Amino acid sequence: MNKILIITHTADNFSIEKVTEYIGKNNCEVIRFDVDVYPLHNKLSTVFQDGEWISILETPDAKHRLDDISAIWYRRAYNIGKGLKEEMDNKFYGAAMGEIRNTLFGFFESVDAYSLGKPSVYRRLDSKEEQLKIADKIGLTIPDTCLTNNPDEARKFILKHQNVVAKMQTGFAIYEDGVENVVFTNVVSEDKLEELDSLLYCPMQFQRMIQKKKELRITIVGRDVYAFEIDSQQSEDAKIDWRKDGINLLDKWTRTELPGDVEEKLLELLDVYNVDYGAIDMIVSPEDEYYFIEINAAGEFFWLDNLTEGNLISKSIADVLCDKAPRRSNEVMA
Repeated sequence: MNKILIITHTADNFSIEKVTEYIGKNNCEVIRFDVDVYPLHNKLSTVFQDGEWISILETPDAKHRLDDISAIWYRRAYNIGKGLKEEMDNKFYGAAMGEIRNTLFGFFESVDAYSLGKPSVYRRLDSKEEQLKIADKIGLTIPDTCLTNNPDEARKFILKHQNVVAKMQTGFAIYEDGVENVVFTNVVSEDKLEELDSLLYCPMQFQRMIQKKKELRITIVGRDVYAFEIDSQQSEDAKIDWRKDGINLLDKWTRTELPGDVEEKLLELLDVYNVDYGAIDMIVSPEDEYYFIEINAAGEFFWLDNLTEGNLISKSIADVLCDKAPRRSNEVMA
C-alpha cells in the first residue's frame, strides 16, 4: 500500500480529514506529521549506513518508515517547536530553533518522492514581483504596479494613476497588546501622500485600482481548475479587500467558468513554477477584462471545497497525491 505523508499541524482545519478520506478510498495510507508537536513529542531520524538511507518518524502513537513514502503533501508548517521555549534555557532557544527548522525543511526538501508543495517552492512564490513578471510574460493582464521603498516614486505613481491601492507582499500583521491586526489592501488617496515618507523603513506594493465587476478565486490542482466568483461590491467592507468581510461571504461564492485562454494561461503559470497546487486571485472589470492579482502556493480552499458536491477539491488533491490524476514530475532525482 502506497504511503502518503501529510505535513500539517494539530490545529489545521477539516480539509485534512477530507483529503485523508479520499486517499483511503484510493487504497493508500496516510502518515500525518504535525510539526507543532516536533520535537517535544515527534522524533525524526535520518540515517545513512551500509549504503542505505533510512528515515523514521516516531509519534506518540506509532513508528513510521518515511524513506519509502510515495508522495508528500507539504500543507502547513505552523508553530514548529511549540512549547519548547518553556522547556529550555532561553539562551539556547534561538540556536535550537534554527537547528529544528533546518532539520525539518532539509528533510522535506530531500524526500525523493513526488511532492505537492515544498518549502523552497513556497519561498519562491512569496515573490509577488516574479509572479507578476511571469504572468505578464505568458499573456495574462496585470494591473500597473509599483514596488518601492522610495516615497518619491510612490507619489509619482499615485499622482499618475489617481486611484491606487496599497498592499503588503506578505501576511503582514501588527501585534499590539497581544492582539493581531492584519493589514489589508487599502486605497491611497492624495491627501495621504505626506505619510509615504515611512516607506523608507518598509517597502510596499502599489497598484492601479481595478474597478470590480466580480472577484475570482481559482483553485488549481494538477490539471483540475475550480473557479469561483463573488460580487464583493455588495458588501461595503469587502469592496477593496473581500477578506475584510470574508466570514460573511463564505457561502456567497458561486462556481463559474473561465474563458478558455485565461484558463490555459493559468495552467501555463503552474507549468512555469512546476507546481500542482495554486490558489489564484483575479479581478474581472466592468469591461470583462480578467486581471491576474496573485497566486498563493498554499492558499486556503476549504470554504470553496464545501461548495462543490462531494468536496471535489479534496478529491483532486488526493488523486494527485495517489498518482490517480495527471501531475507535474518533481522528484529530487527525476
